[in-house]
Amino acid sequence: MTLELFLTQLLNGVQLGMLLFLLSAGLTLVFGIMGFLNLAHGSFYMLGAYLGVAAWQASDSFAVALAAGVGASLLLGVVIERLVLLRLYERDHLYQVLATLGLILFFNELVRIVWGPSSLFMAAPQWLAGAVDLFGLSYPAYRLAIVVVGGAVAVATWWLMHHTRVGMLIRAGATDAAMVSALGVNIRRLNTLVFGLGAALAGLAGIMASPILSVQSGMGEPVLILTLVVIVTGGIGSVRGAFLGALIVGMVDTIGRAFLPVLLPHVLPGAAAKTAGPTIASILIYLFMAVVLAIRPRGLFPVKHG
Repeated sequence: MTLELFLTQLLNGVQLGMLLFLLSAGLTLVFGIMGFLNLAHGSFYMLGAYLGVAAWQASDSFAVALAAGVGASLLLGVVIERLVLLRLYERDHLYQVLATLGLILFFNELVRIVWGPSSLFMAAPQWLAGAVDLFGLSYPAYRLAIVVVGGAVAVATWWLMHHTRVGMLIRAGATDAAMVSALGVNIRRLNTLVFGLGAALAGLAGIMASPILSVQSGMGEPVLILTLVVIVTGGIGSVRGAFLGALIVGMVDTIGRAFLPVLLPHVLPGAAAKTAGPTIASILIYLFMAVVLAIRPRGLFPVKHG
């Protein structure tokens, strides 16, 4: 194991963490603050990717693709929330799970009908197609751009939640929606805003992932599972927890997959190590989540009350 390889995988872990943060920030707002269990969050990630790729194919512009993916995800989030999910806020989580599971199946079939069963691909912008030198380490410029975008979104989300009136109302509504509503705030409109923001962040993640992952039907489900691991590990309802949890999960997953199969033969017999290495690497983040919850049931960085 060389230092250069380790640092490269560490940066890959940070990049994956930032991508997971874009998803988990939106989901922790919807689930942790609104109390709505939205399993279709990954579908907005998928739709943002598809619509962004479609805009890129039509315009050959990454900026247009980015605007189209984020804008369309925001609009779809607002429409779906108003038409389908609005009536489920007061229902049991089982109703929310069944409704959003139905949306997953619907959107997966919809993209197959519209774009076909084959995967789509999008090229990174030309000015981000090369590599950059980081203290002697050559690293892909586009992956570094994902880290920068994720960091910028983290700062913007923190500022929105803690230094704006909208953020104050969102936090107050999460604590006591009835009181905030009695003070004249339209809670339904506030919930729609939060849901739309979450969908837009998911669409942004989908577009940013398109040049490094294939865009295909069902791509939202695997990443949704990772996102749930992030918000449970970091602390449900905590944007800070979503950010730090995403970084930790991203690095644990990436470094575990890269080095665990190589290191296990030094501990276990050859045949056992060859069999166990890939398996343990694939479930490492779930083992990590189990350990975290055993020690801190509310997550590593829970929301502070009072």
